[in-house]
Amino acid sequence: QVQLVESGGGSVQAGGSLRLSCAVFDNSFGSYCMAWFRQGPGKEREGVAAIDSDGSTSYADFVKGRFTISRDNAKNTLYLQMNGLKPEDTATYYCAAGYGMSKGGSCHAGMDYWGKGTLVTISS
Repeated sequence: QVQLVESGGGSVQAGGSLRLSCAVFDNSFGSYCMAWFRQGPGKEREGVAAIDSDGSTSYADFVKGRFTISRDNAKNTLYLQMNGLKPEDTATYYCAAGYGMSKGGSCHAGMDYWGKGTLVTISS
């Protein structure tokens, strides 16, 4: 079982920034397609951003130009830099590992492993 541990969530005002991290305890990290998902209050979980093993990235339309996904294979860590945060970005953010290519903010072959999430709260 692959363990994923998110950190970096918190409360900020609209317009602010946060950087989420996801530590992945697996030596195959570099081979995974990695993604960030979120689930807001009363909403379904949705893909936010993905980066595949080749470094290709994709984003959901609602975060394009504001969020940046990156990975450090030497540290087995995934990041999400979030700028220009809006109240509607309030959600629990989850890190996930899967296979395939990044597409539309997720990995086209599906996600196999999930973290427990970190809460992001944006106040107006």
